[in-house]
Amino acid sequence: MYKLIKRTLDILAASIALILLSPIYIIVARKVAKNLGTPVIFSQQRPGLHGEIFTMKKFRSMRDATDENGNVLPDSERLTEFGIKLRNSSLDELPGLWSVLKGDMSLVGPRPLLVEYLPLYSEQQARRHNVKPGITGWAQVNGRNAISWQDKFSLDVWYVDNQSLWLDIKIIFLTIKKVFSQADINADGEATMSKFTGQQ
Repeated sequence: MYKLIKRTLDILAASIALILLSPIYIIVARKVAKNLGTPVIFSQQRPGLHGEIFTMKKFRSMRDATDENGNVLPDSERLTEFGIKLRNSSLDELPGLWSVLKGDMSLVGPRPLLVEYLPLYSEQQARRHNVKPGITGWAQVNGRNAISWQDKFSLDVWYVDNQSLWLDIKIIFLTIKKVFSQADINADGEATMSKFTGQQ
């Protein structure tokens, strides 16, 4: 019953949000095009439920930049002031609502990480894929990028074991609070979260 209610609420909430936020969607798209160029949407393969791959979309927040050998520069050198503001506002996540409508994601669940991390998870850490990934999640409202990978995965698995409608509602309200306070956006000393390199 919970899964049916959750999916119904995902569809309703994502549909309403896309309609109400459509003017903001257009404004952000124009600003991304002006500040970072096109395409304005960043697409990347991510693992979803049971590790099945889907295409996640976000508003682009980094510029295209490579060194003299054609290698992509570190995130800290590609992330502009505009990109930082976009991430801090979480408006870069708006295109993810389409993934919620499609059923690849949910409003609440562990954040979808990189495909390259799949073989690096321990059996316990991999349990985060027992539910659909989310736009926001328990780890996001309890530290987001300011906590360690170990803590992040522990929070993700805790959500998998304790998911409920009331917990989802709590996470959504805490997410709104986090967005307005712009807390825990980045790891300490990092422009973005450092890469996961294996079981910690």
